[in-house]
Amino acid sequence: MADTAIKTIKLVLKQHSEAEMGERAKAFSDLMQARRTVRDFSDKPVSRRVIEDCLITAGSAPSGANRQPWHFAVVSDPAIKQQIRERAEEEEEKFYNDRAPQDWLDVLAPLGTDDSKPFLQRAPFLIVIFSQKFGFDAAGDKQKNYYFTESVGIATGLLIAAFHNAGLATLTHTPSPMKFLNEILARPSYEKAYLILVVGYPETDARVPDISRKSLSEIASFHEGQAQ
Repeated sequence: MADTAIKTIKLVLKQHSEAEMGERAKAFSDLMQARRTVRDFSDKPVSRRVIEDCLITAGSAPSGANRQPWHFAVVSDPAIKQQIRERAEEEEEKFYNDRAPQDWLDVLAPLGTDDSKPFLQRAPFLIVIFSQKFGFDAAGDKQKNYYFTESVGIATGLLIAAFHNAGLATLTHTPSPMKFLNEILARPSYEKAYLILVVGYPETDARVPDISRKSLSEIASFHEGQAQ
């Protein structure tokens, strides 16, 4: 029988007093409650170091069998951003004019979205997030990835939180279909574009829709046993 011993290292997890834990949890909750999707971006430059550190945070996400089935294509080249905008707007025009059912358009109407996507050029960075159905081991042999969609979703959530924590605004954009992104960014066919994350500073006078979020009682349920 093959040796199945697992190599381990000591867990490093900084622990806090119950009071400090509560303060930190509340502070982070307040920070994230202020997060909003932005459509009016400034062209003010953003440090590549900040982008890199946030990507490293995203890369710490849990994944099926630790396959880490993601790739982040970071775009700042104006010419490539223009290509992405042109192709995305082509698909969005078809979506708004032909593909989208009326009930979906009705839901989108209060948010003010349409087929014009100037933020794809104006924001300093576009991060195209790809999921990988499979990858390759050190010997170059193909290996299947597990729960790759769920894993990429978790990594994307961490990335959005990291950017907000750094003081940057984001927007998630999902033109459909997105195969043109593989072509423009020269990504292999076994990768599938998950979404485009637009990153940058908001315009000084940026405004966002006046929306509300569901309460805790609407999004969570607690199943607690009786105290002993």
